[in-house]
Amino acid sequence: MVNQNEGPVMKGKILKIFKREKGIVSGEALSSELGISRVSIWKHIRKLQGLGYNIIATTMGYRITGSIDALFPWEFPDRESKIHFFPEVTSTMDIAGELARKGCPHFTVVIAGCQNKGRGRLKRIWHSSEGGLYFTIVLRPQIPPVLSLRLNFAASLVLAQLLRQMFRVDAMVKWPNDILVNGRKISGMLSEIEAESDMVSFINIGFGINVNNDPVAKEAIPTSLRYILGQKISRKQLLSGFLNKFESYINNTNLDNVIPEWKKYTTTLNRRVKVVTSRDTSEGLAIDVDENGALILELADGSIKKVIYGDCFHI
Repeated sequence: MVNQNEGPVMKGKILKIFKREKGIVSGEALSSELGISRVSIWKHIRKLQGLGYNIIATTMGYRITGSIDALFPWEFPDRESKIHFFPEVTSTMDIAGELARKGCPHFTVVIAGCQNKGRGRLKRIWHSSEGGLYFTIVLRPQIPPVLSLRLNFAASLVLAQLLRQMFRVDAMVKWPNDILVNGRKISGMLSEIEAESDMVSFINIGFGINVNNDPVAKEAIPTSLRYILGQKISRKQLLSGFLNKFESYINNTNLDNVIPEWKKYTTTLNRRVKVVTSRDTSEGLAIDVDENGALILELADGSIKKVIYGDCFHI
């Protein structure tokens, strides 16, 4: 795990100076501007080189060439102290759960290069190979548990809107919180909640987004941004954009408005679906989603059934 101390902040400052100067920067200039010794500068640069940054040392100083799609804490200015990056983990949900129970702050983010035991809904496996974007956000909203699902819908709504804005793709939401492009799954989400008395203690929302990975061999009807757009996508820019947009949304939007807005982007309503829960399977016409996110089904006999959570398959 990358230490959450002054190290990430200082590395971020060094990289920012390189990008600003766009040429050779002397160790003395870095030391003077950052207020640390030239030996400390050298140690930070050696660490950055070891992590894949192409920083060249010359007799006159240092310069950086090219760029890498890195997800280290210092790549997210002003968020460094809340970002935890791992090259590989079992699941970001596992790590986020541990951090949440130890009292980590609101909007802590756990990121993984890949997961070897990524989880989907109903204990399904989420294949998490290199090139995808896998992260979990720890939220501490002051709301009762009954309203918690609205945050999941807010997350899928914001992600769909962002994909449309950044990449001009026709991203749609599928109940409860998958993202589809051209009918194929590009992102899935999983949430876990713990509550004390009548208030939420924390909600962890985990995301798996097919960015530059190739999930075709392992997933049913998948796709990826790289496949759709025909080029490699910056995971860092996508994640940074999502964190900024999602945090702004939950801080400034009345949760009463989430479900009505989400419905504008859904591909689930007014079609036949099969919903699998841990207890049973239901088939029917998806006629609505209520104010707290439950799917309303009209069954074959004309009766109405409300499903709070499950895996939904379009028929």
